[in-house]
Order: sequence, then C-alpha cells, then structure tokens
Amino acid sequence: MKRILVTGFDPFGGEKINPALEVIKLLPKKIGENEIKILEIPTVYKKSIEKIDKEIENYNPDYILSIGQAGGRTDISIERIAINIDDFRIKDNEGNQPIDEKIYSDGENAYFSTLPIKAIQSEITKNNIPASISNTAGTFVCNHVFYGVRYLVEKKYKDKKSGFIHIPYLPEQVIGKADTPSMSLDNILKGIIIAIETIFSVENDIKKIGGSIC
Repeated sequence: MKRILVTGFDPFGGEKINPALEVIKLLPKKIGENEIKILEIPTVYKKSIEKIDKEIENYNPDYILSIGQAGGRTDISIERIAINIDDFRIKDNEGNQPIDEKIYSDGENAYFSTLPIKAIQSEITKNNIPASISNTAGTFVCNHVFYGVRYLVEKKYKDKKSGFIHIPYLPEQVIGKADTPSMSLDNILKGIIIAIETIFSVENDIKKIGGSIC
C-alpha cells in the first residue's frame, strides 16, 4: 500500500474558483489499495510550503503531487523543473510580492521532478486528453511550492518523491476572456486520476521525446 498527498491552491488573482482546488475535492480516497490524501493550500509564499511540510510529517506519504492553475495553457502540463527564485508578477493572497529572491538560500539552483513525468504525459494522452511536458513552472507560488517541496524532500524526506502539474482554466473562468483556452473539470479530473495511477505504478520513467526547441 502506498500513499500520495495531493495539494491544490485556493483561488487567486481575482478568480472566484481555482480548478486545482476543485479537482482535488473530487478525487477518490483510494485507488486500489493505495491511499489519496488531499490538502488545500493558500496561494501565499512560505505559508504554502509550511502547510505541506506539516502534512508530510503527519501523513507520511510516499509521493507529493501539487496541482496549480495556469491560465492560458491549453493542456495538462506536467512540470519538469523548479527553479530557486521568487519573482511574483502579481501579489499573492496576503499581499507579498518578492522580486528576484531565492526560495531557499542553501538550496540548489533548480530541482527536477522525481515523478515519472513522461509516463504520466503518455498515459493521459492515450486517453484522448491533451497533456505535455512543461519546462517552466513560472516564478509565482506554483514554482515556489514545486521547488519548496522538492527542497524538503532532498533535505528531510529522502525516501519520498514529488512533482507538480499545471492545469488550464475551467470553461466558466474564460467567459469574457476572448481566445483563452480552457478544459472541462471532467477531463481535468480524468487526467489527474491517470497521473496518480501512473505515479503509483511506474517506478522508473519511460524514455520518450518530450522536449521543445525553444
């Protein structure tokens, strides 16, 4: 039996909902014998990481998967790399706006996801849901959490694996936003469940082209 902690942010940037939070609420508590625990986290730097750290200590998951909204993206984006920088384009939900600040002064410049990202992408697309490998998680609270959890795993929880997935807006979020892509909550949910199933079942990632030219 394995355990996964799945986190989702509260709404931010003037949005009334966050698809990450909406989708984790719909996740089953188990897939087979494996357990799923969900955690709502604030879109606030430092506090978001602190809340996850406490839950890792309490729940002791084998995997940590964080999910975030990426308005403007067309598909489910499995993130490859987190960078050690906060450079917030907008304020977080408590008014913080760090610019060009390291997330952890003693951390590496970047950490790679330790989840089977290419297997996840492959399995999602096999089910006719758009998905891709992303090489940037931005410099807002999503990257902050992605990097922060990877840092914690490297420093404190070496037996665990962690990573991040970005998801598009929901259809109701793009009303009045011309030419802005969205994805149904049903398809996002299917994609995230497939991702979790893959995390549970795939120990070593597959070799598959997933890069981009620029």
